[in-house]
Amino acid sequence: MVSAMTSPPRSRRVAILGAAGRDFHNFNVCFRDADDVEVVAFTATQIPGIGGRRYPRSLAGPRYPDGIPIVDESSLEALLVERGVDEVVFAYSDVTHGHVMHLASRALACGADFRLLGPDRTMLAAARPVIAVSAVRTGCGKSQIARFLSRRLRTKGLRVAVLRHPMPYGDLPRERVQRFASLADLDAAGCTIEEREEYEPHVAAGNLVFAGVDYAAILAAAEAEADVLVWDGGNNDFPFLRPQLHVVVVDALRPDQLTTHHPGEAVLRMADIVVVNKVEGVPPPILDGLDARIAALRPGAPIVRAASPVRLDDPAAVRGRRVVVVDDGPTLTHGGMPHGAAHVAATAAGAAAIVDPRPWAVDDIARLYVDHPHLGNVVPAFGYSEAQREALRRTLNSVAADVVVSGTPIDLARLVALDKPVVRARYEHEPAGAPTLADLVDGFLSRRGIGA
Repeated sequence: MVSAMTSPPRSRRVAILGAAGRDFHNFNVCFRDADDVEVVAFTATQIPGIGGRRYPRSLAGPRYPDGIPIVDESSLEALLVERGVDEVVFAYSDVTHGHVMHLASRALACGADFRLLGPDRTMLAAARPVIAVSAVRTGCGKSQIARFLSRRLRTKGLRVAVLRHPMPYGDLPRERVQRFASLADLDAAGCTIEEREEYEPHVAAGNLVFAGVDYAAILAAAEAEADVLVWDGGNNDFPFLRPQLHVVVVDALRPDQLTTHHPGEAVLRMADIVVVNKVEGVPPPILDGLDARIAALRPGAPIVRAASPVRLDDPAAVRGRRVVVVDDGPTLTHGGMPHGAAHVAATAAGAAAIVDPRPWAVDDIARLYVDHPHLGNVVPAFGYSEAQREALRRTLNSVAADVVVSGTPIDLARLVALDKPVVRARYEHEPAGAPTLADLVDGFLSRRGIGA
């Protein structure tokens, strides 16, 4: 018999390592209502400006009347020791396997357990069919494939909602459930450049977009307006929704990165369809070798080859001119690419020079080149805050160039006041052999009795 004087067992103390996305979702799904767990903190990395905030009570629930602090990952050891943390949960994406295990070592050295939560624990079951798009690395081309799928589904007479991986970088209670149907909606929400890079192309394509912080509530809102849900993943994470069809994208320009990054390798191993993207110009032996490695990792999954041709709105405005190039920020930074689509397009269009912007870079843009030495002569579209957008504006206006070529999927000139003409580089999914993605998706719909 337990003595009446015996103290109740202490809750298990947990710290969640994150980047304002997967970490919040894992908390909401697995820990928010768990009476035997106390989440003492989130940590922050990858995204500037999210440390020092709190996950608010309105989202954390009544068990956390003061909310939950968000601290910088660099202070992990101090956090674990000071708060007596029992378990560290890793919850962000597109990092090397070595990076994950170095964090595990830091946790273990402090006496804590280290855990990864998997799909069965964290995926939400939807009442509507879900087609998910994931990738092995950031910048493989997920969103253009998600846009293609949404258009294909609409031709079948289906109402489509796109659910985006979270990007809650602002007022978290206000961002609990976000719905975007127009550019005015994006303006009203005060979306950052990084958020707009993901949402704006979908809105421009006629898609209804949902995102935010609380994906159970987001899912309920989307189901009320759609027949089919398309999950457009972030980085190389696995979906928050349980898909009936899981499309995973591989970059033909990075054939050696199938199994180098977490959780991209796991995502590839769970694929229903694998799309090898950006095959244009890649030698056939490299593509054949890539197909063989994919087949070994995910036996039986159909492999689709796709092109991602880049087209300039006005090639004549670039030919023979000095150009400063802007490309998608996350693709260049934690995606590890030295340059992106705009650099390729400007070179192909016959620019007289791609001007190295580094001598003119200021403030946070200058710091990007220090933090990411792999970057080439390209400016990452960077604007999590007004100060960062101002640094982007000043850098681009200072560069000794005639034209800005922008590969970010947003209308950059609408957000940043530039003194140079801007030529946009655009890219969409194109089939590059059989089977095609359209054929495989049509077969899936037919087997499920979905659509016209």
